[in-house]
Parts: sequence; structure tokens; C-alpha cells
Amino acid sequence: MELLVKDSIRIFVADGEGTVTASISFPTSDAQGWQPLQRLLSSVPTLLFAIRVWAAACLALFVAFWLQVDNAYWAATTAVIVSQPSLGASLRKSWFRMGGTIIGAVAIVILTACFPQNRLGFLLGLALWAAACGFVAATLRNFAAYGAALAGFTAAIIASDELGATGGLGGHVLLLALTRVSEICIGIVCAAVVLATTDLGRTRGRLADLYAAISGAIARGLVCTLKGADGGTTRAERRDLVRQTIALDPVIDEVMGEEPDLRLNSQPLRAAVEGLFVSLAGWRLVANHLEHVTGDWRRLDADIILQRLPAALRSGTGETDAVDWVEEAVRLRRTCTAAVKALVKLPAHTSSLRMMADGAAQGMMGLARSLDGIAVLAGRDRGEGNRQAAQLPVPDYLPALVNASRIFLMIGAVELFWIVTEWSSGALAIVWSTIFVIVHSLPGTDQPYDSARSRLLGIVAAAICAAIIKFAVLPGCETFTGLAIVIGVVLVPVAALSTLHWQPELFGFLALALIPLLKPENPISYDTVQYYNDALAVIAGAGASTLAFRLLPPPSPAFRAARLLWLTLRDLRRLAKMEATGSRAAWESLAYARLSVFPEQAGSLQRARLLAAVSVGSEIIRVRRMARRLGVAAELDSAFAPLAWAQSALASRRLEYLAGRLPTTLTGARARTVLRMQGSICAISEGLRWHATYFDARTINELR
Repeated sequence: MELLVKDSIRIFVADGEGTVTASISFPTSDAQGWQPLQRLLSSVPTLLFAIRVWAAACLALFVAFWLQVDNAYWAATTAVIVSQPSLGASLRKSWFRMGGTIIGAVAIVILTACFPQNRLGFLLGLALWAAACGFVAATLRNFAAYGAALAGFTAAIIASDELGATGGLGGHVLLLALTRVSEICIGIVCAAVVLATTDLGRTRGRLADLYAAISGAIARGLVCTLKGADGGTTRAERRDLVRQTIALDPVIDEVMGEEPDLRLNSQPLRAAVEGLFVSLAGWRLVANHLEHVTGDWRRLDADIILQRLPAALRSGTGETDAVDWVEEAVRLRRTCTAAVKALVKLPAHTSSLRMMADGAAQGMMGLARSLDGIAVLAGRDRGEGNRQAAQLPVPDYLPALVNASRIFLMIGAVELFWIVTEWSSGALAIVWSTIFVIVHSLPGTDQPYDSARSRLLGIVAAAICAAIIKFAVLPGCETFTGLAIVIGVVLVPVAALSTLHWQPELFGFLALALIPLLKPENPISYDTVQYYNDALAVIAGAGASTLAFRLLPPPSPAFRAARLLWLTLRDLRRLAKMEATGSRAAWESLAYARLSVFPEQAGSLQRARLLAAVSVGSEIIRVRRMARRLGVAAELDSAFAPLAWAQSALASRRLEYLAGRLPTTLTGARARTVLRMQGSICAISEGLRWHATYFDARTINELR
């Protein structure tokens, strides 16, 4: 959204990852006089989001009252949960929440059928199901992970209704499941209606601009490198672009939720992200080689490569111009594709020139794939070229196993506490402990204990606010309008505060828990003993999950980053020893999956090391194929052997010796193969030298 106020204030509103931000520029010298208006206008998007949350909750509550469902507050709570600052995020989350709800309902029906008269077996099965859902959620990403989590605690919600206060299984689980699914679907539909009618959606254009900005930066960086830019500067820029490319994944999920046509045509968007990684790897190869080459040949080879690049990229001024990349995506894609062909066919008489040409071709090929995604987003066409993006495999199962173990042990402990104490609200404590422990285990939470503690404070604050509203305010409100106004007085400011960077978990869970603690019904019950008992159960569930994260914390960000590097190094050594075989695409897909889940706290050097391992592994696969054609596969295996022994320097020397012994009297295609193999060997050697400490690591502790 862009607003102009008297031609002196320009406001840009952008929906980030769960955050609404606004920036204002004052080109006039009289900016101080506009400060009150600046503060007012900067709060508009946040207030609009908060009002949407309140409207969705009230609409869901009204529809649930009209349909006379049992627990109308679940519909309103669902509407609060699925409401997001971005329309695409809300719709995408709604779809996965609906799917997870249905799966959880089916699971609890099957579980009841398996243990009709066995409460202990039923509770054990419930804990196992929640642990399984937590495991799957930890292996997925974005809203798909949330859908798996929903399947876990939806089963717990239905189970609590079935178990009641005494824990006896009833025969009405199917009716309960249908009722809960109906209530949740009401909330999902109401939130979607409110968001769709009040937000036009801007994620598609934002994603295209992000692609364009990163693609433009990579293209300019490659050109500047060939023109002789400082290697340290371009290296820092390259590492920052890796971080920006990783951050594109959740935005793609939002676009698919906002744009139905892209849901079935999402491959170019996924392939575009891989294309950016490919471009960065090609740029890195060229930059590192130019830092090693000396003499007049360095400038001559760089000029030869530079002349083969598209003229539109060579003439860049260095300033970001994302509009041109979006508007001219189809034309730029064709020029990049033509540049790839020209670079691949470039007559090269030295291995150095051949390697640089192949690296630049790799960069142009990645940019072409990125431009394919931009063209689809801009509606220019439906994409060309390689539209298939490999499904990213699970990068590491350890965090998922830790999450599943924590969930099972914590839910089992709460269930045992309920059985021993015969607490009448024990089933409700099981529900909320399940919700909290699974939600806190979702990917992207790097400090789960601190987050859980903040959310526990939010639950305590919600219990206090709900008690004041229920027993001091609501007795004087006899209409639905009065109820809606009372809820809005608390929900609107809390929802607005949840979008800010200061304590978002605290205010977010205060908004989430307010309505289920308030339990608005028709008519409303004012049983104080029951309220305090239920509020204590909710707080106990939140406290149990917080304690579980304290006793069994997930792997730290530093350990996870080191482990991802170690797993990649292990796989690379298997490639060197021929213990693992596979295509180059499969290798890169696994490495990019690990790069995509790298902790935000990880240093840029660690990301650079992983990207270097991707390049070295890709070149190993490529050079083995060429060695078989030239009949030197055995010599190549001998040269790679030290790499598997953590002796990268020895491997580099053996590779260079092998490159020098390759036949030079061949002609035609075999001569070009020799040059390409020598160039690939040079790329591997340079990669090993740049990150020798990483490639020579013998334990995971050396990578922390």
C-alpha cells in the first residue's frame, strides 16, 4: 500500500513474516511538524490487523451461537489463531488447519475403537499420537508443520471431551469429533471471509520484488567480480544474499495461500530459489578463482567472460532496480539462457578460462530459473525451462526425535498426574499441555524455553483479564453487541501488540487464550469455582510444557548448525570414497534443504562453508563422469581418497598432479572434456583450500 499526504509523506506498508511494518519518508525540510501524523499513520496497518482479528472472532462466535454448537468459543479461538497480518498466510494456515483438524478427529475415533474399555491404553495411545505428530511437524516447514501439529492437539481436544472429569471412555466419540471439526471449520471460514473482504493481498508482488532484488544483486556482484572488485567485499555480500535467499521460503507459502492459480503452478517458484543458490555457487567459483589467478591472464580471461554476459547486466550501475527485472523478466530470461549457451560453447584454450566460463554459465543458468519464477509471478507467462524443483528431503532427524521424546514424556507425566490425583480438570490440563508443547516445538523457534516462558506469562495475564471480564463486566451485558464490544476492548490492543517485536509471544498467547478461558456461551455460566479450576488447568498445562523444555531442551542453534555442517561433510566424504552415488540434482537438493533450515543465529562463515561443500560435491560428481569417459577413473579415486581421511591438502595436491597428467594431444569433444575436467579439478582444489579447516574436521566439536 502506498499513500501520499500533501506530496510530502510517502508510506510503504509491507507484510513480513508474521509482522506488519511501515516506513515513512519526509522529503521536505519541515519533517518535524509531521511527527504526530507519522506516528498515527505508522500504526494504521497494525490497528487494521487487530480489528480484523476481533471481527473474525466475533463473526465466528455469532455464527456458532446461531447454529447452537456446543462450545462456540472454539470457533472464535480458531478465528483468532488463523488470522495473520498477511492474507496469504491466513488462507494458507486455514487450509492446513482444516486438514490437520480432520486428521486428528479421525485418529481419535480410531484410537477409541482400538481401546474401547481400556483407559490406560487410550491415554498411552494419545501420547504416542501426539509424539508422532510432533515428529512429523518438526520435519516439515511453515504451515505444513502447523497442520501436523493441529492433528496432534485436535485429538487431545476431542479426547478431553470424551474422557470428561472421571476419565471414563464414552461411546459418543464420533459425534464429538464431528462437533469439534464443525466448530473449528466455522472459525476458519469466518476468518477467511473477514480477511478476504478487507485485504486485497500484496504478497505476490512482494515476492516478485524480492526475487528481483536478490537476482539483480547476484548479477551485479558477478559483473563487479569480473571487473576486478575487491574479493572481501563481494564475499560478504554473497554470504548476506545466502541468508536472504533462505528467507524466501515462508513468503512462497504465503503466495500459494493467496493466489489459487499458483497452488498448482508452484514448481517455478521453488525452482527459482534453487536457481538463486546455483547462481551464488557459480559466482563464488568465479570469485575464488580470480583471487588465485595472477598476471595478465587474469584480466584477459575476465574480459572474455564479461563480453559473453548479457549487455543489460554488464551496463548495470550497481543500484538496485527491481522494477526492470520484474517488467522485463521474459526478455532477461532469454538473454541469460543465450548467455549460458555462449559460455558453454566458448572456445577455451586453458583450463582456467574453461572453469570461469562454466562458473559464469552456472550463474546465468540460475538467474534464468529465478527469472522464470519472476515471470510467473508477474503474469508474463507460465514459465519456461526447467520447472521441476526437487522435493527437499529431511535435512536432519535429530531435532524431530528430541521433540517427539519430549512430547511423549511430558504428556505421559500429565496423564499420570491426573490418574493419581483424580483432578476434575485433569483432561483440560492434558489438552493445553499438548497444545503448548507441540506449538513450541515447531520449526523456527530457536529459543523455545524463553518463548514458552513468555507464553506462560501470556496465559497468566489472559486468565486475569478473562476473570475480570467474566465476573465484573459481562453480568451487565445482556446482548451480543455488548459481548463483542467487551471482547474487542481487550482483544484489539493485545492483537496489535502481538505484531510488534517486543514480547510477541506473550501478547500472542494472551489473545489466543482469552476466549477459551472466557468461554462465552448462550447463556454464559458464572460458576467461579469451575472457572478457577479450568484456569488453573490451562496454566498448569503451560507450566508443564515450559518445564519440559527446561528439562529436555532442543539442540542449541550452534549445535544444529555444526551438525548440519558435519552431516554434509560426512556425505561429501562418502562421495569421495564412492560409498554414496547419486545425481548432482539429488546431492544439491539435500544440501539446499540443510541450508534452508540453518539457524538464524548461525554465522555467515558457516553458511559459506555449507555452500562450498555443495560446490565441491557437485564438482566431484561431475568430474567422475568425465573421468570415466577419459579412462582415468582409478587415478581419480586415488586422488580423492585423502579427502575421506580429512587430509584436504593432500587431496588437492593429488588432484592437481592428475590434472597435469591428463592427455593434451586430444582433439574435438575429448579435448574439451579434458579442459572441463581440469577446470573442475581446479574448482575442487580451490574450494578445499579456502575452507581447509572445515574439510579437515574430524569431530563435530571442531565445527562449533
